[in-house]
Amino acid sequence: MSHKYMPHSEEDIRLMLDKVGVESLDDLYSDVPASVIFSKEYDLPSCMSEIELRKHFKELADKNTPLTVFAGQGAYDHYSPSVIPHLLSRSEFYTAYTPYQPEISQGTLQYIFEYQSMISELTGLEATNASMYDGATAAAEAMFMLVASSKKRNRVLISATVNDNVRKVVETYTKFHGIELTVVPEKDGVTNLDSIDEELAKGDVAGVMLPTPNKYGIIEDFTGVADKVHAAKGYFAIYADPSTLAVLKTPGEWGADVACGDGQTLGMPLSFGGPYLGFISCNKGMLRKMPGRIVGATKDIDGKRGFVLTLQAREQHIRREKATSNICSNQSLMALYATIYLSLMGDKGLKEVNKLSCDGAHYLYHKLIATGKFQPAFNKPFLKEFVVKTDLDMKKVNDYLLKKGIMGGRIIGDGMVEFAVTEKRTKEEIDTLVNLMLEA
Repeated sequence: MSHKYMPHSEEDIRLMLDKVGVESLDDLYSDVPASVIFSKEYDLPSCMSEIELRKHFKELADKNTPLTVFAGQGAYDHYSPSVIPHLLSRSEFYTAYTPYQPEISQGTLQYIFEYQSMISELTGLEATNASMYDGATAAAEAMFMLVASSKKRNRVLISATVNDNVRKVVETYTKFHGIELTVVPEKDGVTNLDSIDEELAKGDVAGVMLPTPNKYGIIEDFTGVADKVHAAKGYFAIYADPSTLAVLKTPGEWGADVACGDGQTLGMPLSFGGPYLGFISCNKGMLRKMPGRIVGATKDIDGKRGFVLTLQAREQHIRREKATSNICSNQSLMALYATIYLSLMGDKGLKEVNKLSCDGAHYLYHKLIATGKFQPAFNKPFLKEFVVKTDLDMKKVNDYLLKKGIMGGRIIGDGMVEFAVTEKRTKEEIDTLVNLMLEA
């Protein structure tokens, strides 16, 4: 055997190679250009003792520079209660995969049920899946739901105020599924609702997707949008930050049929971009168009409460080319993370998170305006994130801030810069940020 830990014998390998019609394992990669094949020796350290290994990893970890974060745009530095990683690392959770056998998966099924219940409460919709990889792919799957639910329509409207990265992912999905995506222009930092009226009048729109809050942090007003979309025989989806739904009007209250978004704001650390959590909620009428699984509560023959997989798309197992979505392991670990976070915070805690974030964001906003170096970009309501205009060289300013251990505002072009403040930022940190920016 050529590889110590591979179970195949030389005879096994030869039989498989003969079956596919090649001479050697290397022939399987014959179409890979030689220029991209690594042909050197791997630069790996020699074996180490436990003490040496711990020291080595500590040295690697010390190369990271912890930053005080004032940027947002889809990923926010919210507080993560210390108990969460301890509960996540319990073996019955950490090794959990897909709960196909309810008789031995009651714990996994229960927390998925609790997760779905809490997200549904936040969104104001009747059902929630478990779950998607991130907000961007959740938005793309929600778009598929809009098209699948409409009758012979394949055009979807998406607002230009949806996070740019999310919109690009949705555009990629449409390209390969024959769906026409029309970007609704923005006006003064919010969706141009008049443009939506014009597009709906054409009679070919399957659905509309709008954000709350939007990419500028602005809280948009969707009064009357759902009625107009439904009157045009379309469906309405809202891309939402789930944390903010504790204090903002929910997608259900706006009359949306579908809600989607990224659960990163539910205490998940930034972690260089993941893992995060995508969610989709919908009304019962669209339930069978939703990807993923639905866990329900029931009773066994003795009348005791139990949990089962109530709905799952069989195409994911037997006809994958017709699947709504091939998702699996992320339904467990990150959904559990969100479940623990929401359980710890509760209604009161989530409202407090938003109050502290809102107070801090408005304090920073007014401090920046008072310097005379920044001007309001939009005169619109915001919660924890906002955009201002400046003539300062923000690249130079941000480079200076990095040297001081601070991640400053995100440059978004045209002299505009975005700042986000969460409950983790103190008054002292905000004052330091403003003073350092003036120094730079």
